[in-house]
Order: sequence, then C-alpha cells, then structure tokens
Amino acid sequence: MPMLPTLRDIQTAIIQGKTSAEAETSAALGRIETWNGQLKAFASVDRERALAEARHLDHLAQLGVPKGPLHGVPVAIKDIIHVAGHPTGAGSLTRRAAMPELRDALIVTRLRAAGAVIIGKAATVEYAFGGWGSNETMGTPLNPWDMKNPRVPGGSSNGSSVAVAAGLVPGALGSDTGGSIRLPSSFSGLVGLKTTAGLIETIDVLPLSEMLDTLGPLTRTVDDAAALFAAMCGGQVQDVLRDDTPERLAAWYRGKRIGLVTDLGVELHRDTARVYAETRELLISLGAVIVPISLGRSLAAYAAPCGAFLAVDSYFHYGHFAEETPCRLGEPVRRRIMSARDISAAMHRGNHERREAEKKAIATLYEQVDAILMPSTAFPAPLMGQHPEHDSPAVFTRFANYLDLAAISLPMGLSGEGLPVGMQLVVPGFQEGRALRLAKGLESARGGPILCPLTSQMV
Repeated sequence: MPMLPTLRDIQTAIIQGKTSAEAETSAALGRIETWNGQLKAFASVDRERALAEARHLDHLAQLGVPKGPLHGVPVAIKDIIHVAGHPTGAGSLTRRAAMPELRDALIVTRLRAAGAVIIGKAATVEYAFGGWGSNETMGTPLNPWDMKNPRVPGGSSNGSSVAVAAGLVPGALGSDTGGSIRLPSSFSGLVGLKTTAGLIETIDVLPLSEMLDTLGPLTRTVDDAAALFAAMCGGQVQDVLRDDTPERLAAWYRGKRIGLVTDLGVELHRDTARVYAETRELLISLGAVIVPISLGRSLAAYAAPCGAFLAVDSYFHYGHFAEETPCRLGEPVRRRIMSARDISAAMHRGNHERREAEKKAIATLYEQVDAILMPSTAFPAPLMGQHPEHDSPAVFTRFANYLDLAAISLPMGLSGEGLPVGMQLVVPGFQEGRALRLAKGLESARGGPILCPLTSQMV
C-alpha cells in the first residue's frame, strides 16, 4: 500500500531539496479541497495566504536563510487558538460574528518561527467541552476509519484528529483539558501528547479551565509528535527522537518499571481488554518490569472532580451563553456548563484541597514506577447516535489532567471491526521526553504505526 509522507519525511525531503514548501502546501490544499466536504475537518482554510507563506519560505531558502525544523510543513490549528486573519469560531454559533484575529497566539508564532505553514483552522466541539467529538450546531467531523457508518471522532479536538488521521495534513494542534487530545487520538488512531499544564503557554487561546488547559500535538507517528512538540516549545525542548537509533530505542525499556492499575473502575470492551493484555506482554518482551499499583480509588473516581472543575470554570467563561433564551449552544454543551450550578462552594473548595493532597501521593507513587500504562478509552469508537452523549468517555484521561501529569496515547491494535484501539502512557509532569521515548519503543516493537486506510488514497 502506498504511504503518505509523514511530518518527519517532509522535514527530511525539504532539507535535502527534494520538495518545497509550496509543493507540500499545494498538495495538502488539494487533499482538503477533495475531501473536506465529506470529512468536515476544517472550519476555515485560506488557500491564497497559505500558498503565499509557502512561497515566501521557499524564497528565503533560495537566499540562503537557514531552514527551520518545520520548514514548509502544513499544520492545522484547533479553532480555539487565535490565528491572525482567521476568526476564532470555537465551534459555536455564539461566535458567528467574530472578526478575524489581529495576531497569532504565542503557540502559532512559535510554529511559524519553526517554518510551519498554517494551513487552516480545524473544527472543534463547542468551546472544547465534549469528549465524543459531536457538535450539534456546527456539524461533526467524520471519523475516517469508517466512511460508511459515521462514528464518533473523539473530542474536543475532533477536526484536528480527523485532518491528521485521514492524511489531509501531517500534524495538528489540539488542546487537552480532560482528554481532548487523547480521546480523539484513541478513537481516530493517532498519537496524541497531553503536555503538562504550564509547560506551553495558552496565551490567546480561548479557555475552558485555565488550571487544566494544555496544548499538544496530534500526529500519525510518535516521531512526528516529538518533532511538532519540540517546535511548540519554541526550541526550549529537544526533539528527543531526532537522533535516536533503533539500538538505543530497543534498550530503552530494559528495567523500566511500568505500573498497571489494579482497579480501573469500569469494564473494558473485549477488544480493548485484549489489546491492553497484548501491550502488557509486549512490554515484558522489551524487558520492562510490570508493577501492579493501587491508586486508593478507581480511575473513574478521579474523573468526577476533574469534571466538576471543567463545569465550574466553563460556567465562569460561558455561562451567559448557556443562560440565553433562545440558547445558541448545542444542548449537550449547554447541559455540561449548567451542571456547575449544582456544585456548591464547599464542594468546589473540597475538590481543590483533595487534589493537592492526591498530587503529593502520586509523586510518591512515581518513585516506584517510571510510567503507568492504561487504555485511553474503554472501547473503540462507537457509532454516532449510539453513544451516551451525556456521559463522558474520559474515565481514563481525566486522571492525568487532575493530577498535573503528562501522557501520550497511541494506537496499539485494531478491534474486530478494524477500528483503532488506543493505549496511553502516563508519566510525571514535565517528563514529556520520557513519554515520547516509551511510546516510540512500543510503536517500534509492534511493527510501526497503525494508519487509517484512507491515507492510502491521499498519496
């Protein structure tokens, strides 16, 4: 099967002069024009500006200006992040009249400085508040793993995940406040890195919860995630996989202590349970030591206070929209925001105090393990309309947000229906490099990345 170039492939080809920023941008725009009407991954695309940026990059290269690490790489930006010249729509009718932004968010400035071409704004769940990826008011992107039977793409970074999984672009930015990068990565078969809160500034990004909001990459391979993550950090963080050899990666797991939670708190789908067990055995074959761990309560129990923080903070920012009559928000998002009214001040303060105590406890736990392995979601992507919209799929992802940890999700197998099954590695905060190396070791050991079949049609 022909392979679509990865972000790393494009990097190398441009540096070697085998392709150009304009050629790669034009190819991405062609794929978007052909497929976006069906996939609904992009909220807006400025073709002429993207091509002008690419030509400018090529001109600078011809003048001898050194190429940046993402020179000419087309990247999509989630539509809660400001991009100059584009309105920030946030997936909501409440921002239909929003004017084009006058400046880029800091994270976009960093990508441009690295040479990336901002190809357009990716769709999102309204105000990034929803894990399934559905959007009742602006339309839901189509999960490209099943083009005949619409399935949830995962959210809230639904457009970013669909754009990358389908092969429209090699990488995209998403946000993760309770799982909004890892959930779509799991449902759509991607690598998604949840960074530590505070590591990457969220300046000029519409907030959901400032305490928990994080930004991170969605890509098809772990190598690509490392490259995009390094650029997002503005050169402050090394591209940890750039020069890793296969021998070094093979040795990375030897003696590493990988924790497995004894009480997940929910029953796993049979295919998810199978892939979880297969991943455990793969870790053992790599030389890792499996350490059963108890968190004192189930992962499901950690998800509840995180959800309460999201409700309270979202009401602070967007409660006035939820209180409108008629309401322009979709009913599921309105309901999530309005749930904050059932949370008392005493409950809210108690959640904060408990969180601080549990952050200290998890720090002690990480003295015993190097990472914790768990499923990203309890099941593969369900059919649209057959998912429980008013329940959250973020049972396993909110744990990392709640405790200020870093985490990476990657596809580790397929279900009986051929759908991707994601696993995540959760590491201490500010240990994104460790997460990337561990994920690369797993990806390599299982034979490489798992790609959506639709990408073969994009070549």
